[in-house]
Amino acid sequence: MKNFDITLSCEDRPGIVAAVTARLAGLGANIAESNQFWDRQTNRFFMRISFTAPAESTSGEIEQALASVVAEFGMETALIDRSRKPKIIAMVSRFDHALLHLLYQIRVGWLDAEVVAIVSNHEDSRRTAEIEGIPYHYWPVTKANKAEQEAKLLDLVEETGADLVVLARYMQVLSDNLSNRLFGRVINIHHSFLPSFKGARPYQQAFERGVKVIGATAHYVTADLDEGPIIEQETERVTHAMSVEDLVHTGRDIESRVLARAVKLHLESRVMLNGRKTVVFAKG
Repeated sequence: MKNFDITLSCEDRPGIVAAVTARLAGLGANIAESNQFWDRQTNRFFMRISFTAPAESTSGEIEQALASVVAEFGMETALIDRSRKPKIIAMVSRFDHALLHLLYQIRVGWLDAEVVAIVSNHEDSRRTAEIEGIPYHYWPVTKANKAEQEAKLLDLVEETGADLVVLARYMQVLSDNLSNRLFGRVINIHHSFLPSFKGARPYQQAFERGVKVIGATAHYVTADLDEGPIIEQETERVTHAMSVEDLVHTGRDIESRVLARAVKLHLESRVMLNGRKTVVFAKG
């Protein structure tokens, strides 16, 4: 048997689940997991189905079998063949904690993916790439060459067939053009202090204000800096006894975990865009 995931969204009305599952049953498919959500405010219906199908099944045959249902309900769909390992381009600057955690989770099998390239505006992670056997692209970014370097990234995505670009603490703002071109395919991680501190030395600012909670947010990249649809978040309590360095270490640990979880959710087709928000069908 082969494993597939399908996600679909459309205006809600009776008969959607029955129509889709009946077609899958007609193909000899067996449903392993099913999740659904009705957004009452927009009357939008979201569904994710994991299923097995006979080994000779192809994505084209499944899409053809569902074509009339998709047309009838005006569905937006995505079908993923799980026999193909997803490909990732990881981007990093100097702080490599999130990158190293991603690579470790791939090595131990928790993340089923392949990092096909590491892109950086610094040389710091080249040794890591060499150890892992991953091509390393050192592309310094300036105002003068930003458009050129982003064009090279788009070419690399096309050349490698990358499914996802992960900003693992990549400290360069992507242009509006690139953010729009790759919308829904770029995930970023950043701290999320309560209250939020922007600009330089956020941990120092947080320390000086005596924050009691810090955290991290993973989201899809949009033209609005750090305001894209949120995939995953985590917070942790801190105390007055902690130094700036303690806050930094705690923050890096949270960032690494949150980014890895967001990447896993995306690669397993568990995240669906719902306007400025997301629908996340977490497992279990």
